[in-house]
Amino acid sequence: MKLKIYKSYILKTYLYYFMVISFIFFTLSFFLNILEEIIFLEKFDVSIFYPFLLTFLNTPSILFEIFPFIFLITSQLFFIRLHEMEELNLLKISGINNFSLLKSVIFISLILGVFITIFFYTVSSNLKYNYLTIKNKFTNDNKYLAAINDNGLWIKDEFENNRYVINADEFTNNILKNVTINQLDEEFNLISIIISDEANIENNEWKLKNVKIFYSDGKKEKLEKLKVNTNFNREKLNSIFSNLTSLNIIQLINLTDDYKKLGLSNVEIKSHLYKLYLFPLFVSIMALIGSILMLNFKYKKSKFFNLSIGILFSVIIYYINYFFNLLGITEKTSLMLSIISPLIVLILFCFIFIIRINEK
Repeated sequence: MKLKIYKSYILKTYLYYFMVISFIFFTLSFFLNILEEIIFLEKFDVSIFYPFLLTFLNTPSILFEIFPFIFLITSQLFFIRLHEMEELNLLKISGINNFSLLKSVIFISLILGVFITIFFYTVSSNLKYNYLTIKNKFTNDNKYLAAINDNGLWIKDEFENNRYVINADEFTNNILKNVTINQLDEEFNLISIIISDEANIENNEWKLKNVKIFYSDGKKEKLEKLKVNTNFNREKLNSIFSNLTSLNIIQLINLTDDYKKLGLSNVEIKSHLYKLYLFPLFVSIMALIGSILMLNFKYKKSKFFNLSIGILFSVIIYYINYFFNLLGITEKTSLMLSIISPLIVLILFCFIFIIRINEK
């Protein structure tokens, strides 16, 4: 009975601080983001409703990126509370040592991490997709669209007085293979269908090889080479598919398969997926680091100092993750190694200090 009461108390206290810190970061992210949206929309004749809507749709995605550091700070405040209320000594008298507290914190963080990955991320990615869809209406890129599905790469483009609907079976480096270009006029009447074995899209001026042109009046033409001006090039196409936070886990898995069929590099998608799979473990480690920091400092410093140490560790961990992620994306090392290595480093750090935890 005593064990159940203490576990219930730990759960309620930890969840309380987790919700408070999450709300604080959500509010900060909201107000910082709304300023950016107001600046973006100031040249458009729209109501004040739009900045609030866009900010609301985008903030959960920002919060998801901050969650690991929220867990670290939550753990610090949790142990500060136990110390200030002299509940640490009370728990020790009851036979509950520091190591038992750490196990409880890790377990709660792991369950929260699973919930956030499955449910919160799904909601935030859907909101992010709606955010990008609405914001796209206010940009010049709204008339330039690109998508990937089972039938290859599809592009809708407008250049001068021409409209293009383009399909390609494969996209490798600078080359589109088996390209079909439907050329339309401003009234969407068909002008011609251009079929090419491949197109070099390094620049906006595409260079087509082995071209067949079928005109709307029935005429046909064969050319060895043809140049077509568009608004797309290799760099722009790659950047279009770079916002992975607007896709849920199922969509990311499907996109990985589509990229593979098309011959595109799916390294970034796999990296994002691996991070999502390991997210519960990562936030549990962050919660453990926050706990270890507090138990090893013995609360001799001020609350501000302890939280500053936590923020400093958060910044260091962010750059460690960024460095290893960069190695993986650029394929300097294996992708899985680049994702797991930071976790191994953090786990080793925890083991160094956890040995003496029960002596505190």
